[in-house]
Amino acid sequence: MKRGITVLLSVSVLAAVGYFTASKWAIRHETVRFYDASRGNRLVEVAVAIRRDKEMQAEAGMIKLPVAILNHGNTVKFTEYSFVANVFAARGYMAVSIQHDLPTDPPMVTKVGEPYVGRLPQIQRGVANIRFAVEQMRQLQPNADYDHLTMVGHSMGGDISMYFAKQYPDDVKKVVTLDNLRVPFVTDGKFKILSFRSKDPQFKTDPGVIPSDDICEKEGITVVNTDFQHNDMRDTGPDDAKSSIQAMLDKFLADSDSSSAIAPVKTKTPLLDPGPVPPYAPVGKAAAPTKALTN
Repeated sequence: MKRGITVLLSVSVLAAVGYFTASKWAIRHETVRFYDASRGNRLVEVAVAIRRDKEMQAEAGMIKLPVAILNHGNTVKFTEYSFVANVFAARGYMAVSIQHDLPTDPPMVTKVGEPYVGRLPQIQRGVANIRFAVEQMRQLQPNADYDHLTMVGHSMGGDISMYFAKQYPDDVKKVVTLDNLRVPFVTDGKFKILSFRSKDPQFKTDPGVIPSDDICEKEGITVVNTDFQHNDMRDTGPDDAKSSIQAMLDKFLADSDSSSAIAPVKTKTPLLDPGPVPPYAPVGKAAAPTKALTN
């Protein structure tokens, strides 16, 4: 029986990978530069991934695109999470990845005892970047839902995502983090949370960040323990890590967007365990733009 389940799950993962591979050819990628006059014309660069057919429907006023905001880890570029952006785009989202750090920014100085080990200024800067980028994207693509954002982030980007959700809970629909380490999860049940955790001796989650099992089940929080390293969770990571994260993320979106017409046809075989990422806790009840640089 166990062997049969393993085979079925393997087929499910392969089917998901095939879906993403086929879908990515229908996804348009674009990089746009914005300048924030209120912060000395600070450059806020974004990478947009969007399905061409859904973009055309939105431009015709037929639909409103759901929006996912992707936030990179410390010292990692905003373009290094295309494997995640493509999952959202394939599902019909407009995925917007934001570059938070600039070469001219002062170095981050961490200090034990300060909020989030001294990273609060960088986190707040990330929140300001998100709010600015969202308003600029609202002008470029007005037929999108900017009032119910899905926040996504790896490491420091996951902390920025969780902090944004804490500050603006009414603007957030879902949160997805890839091994955020500092900012505690929001536990009021206003939105669903999916979090992938690494098994990495060099990157330890601060105490109090991840809620107890009981709170996770009650408040709609899914925690996925993996055997992956912290830095495996980006484009440079191994294919098995990325494929497993893609499959679990796609299932999470399928479940939470079950009423959406953009979801692929479901099969009767549930994707319970995509390879080496066993579920830890089940989902509970709950500026003027310039022209694009690349396509």
